[in-house]
Amino acid sequence: VRVAEYGNVKSQLGAINRKQTGSLAVRDLSNLIKPEDMVTSEHLVTLLSIVPKYSQKDWLSSYESLDTFVVPRSSKKLYEDNEYALYTVTLFAKVVDNFKVHAREKGFQIRDFEYSPEAQESRKQELEKLLQDQEVMRTSLLQWCYASYSEVFSSWMHFSAVRVFVESILRYGLPARFLSVVLAPSTKSEKKVRNILEGLCGNANSSYWRS
Repeated sequence: VRVAEYGNVKSQLGAINRKQTGSLAVRDLSNLIKPEDMVTSEHLVTLLSIVPKYSQKDWLSSYESLDTFVVPRSSKKLYEDNEYALYTVTLFAKVVDNFKVHAREKGFQIRDFEYSPEAQESRKQELEKLLQDQEVMRTSLLQWCYASYSEVFSSWMHFSAVRVFVESILRYGLPARFLSVVLAPSTKSEKKVRNILEGLCGNANSSYWRS
């Protein structure tokens, strides 16, 4: 349960990181946009265009002609990654749909985006909470593992001893005249010890000692 909870938080953080670090075509744009980049009024609106890196000249020379009601020289580059560049463009709200169609025909992607300081702050708080939860869960999981390890190991050794005893009775019968021991050879000596045990125990049971 602890591992599942920790894994769930890590998955959520991974999804957020992918949104923040992926290409401009899919990533979250909120941390790249400033309030002064967006113009919003009764008639004007600012759109965000994702332009292929090697098509930027084409965008700058053509965006004003994609529709009649585009504000001249309103496009500004905000960010650029390995594949795309992020540009703003301001136009009249009534021609937004037509502009999107014409932009798509030219190979430019218009990303839907609404600047909201409240939403941005909420996402920031969510990220901080997930980071805190991850650290708390990781620490708790490690402490639990440290505390439980000796108990688990002791139980395992107990079951191993029981198994040796039971299998010895089944093999050699009663009374229980046999010696149970634990061998702890070094890594380099393990093969040698197995060969000795194989020789002592005879061919019939030698497969139990092979590595």
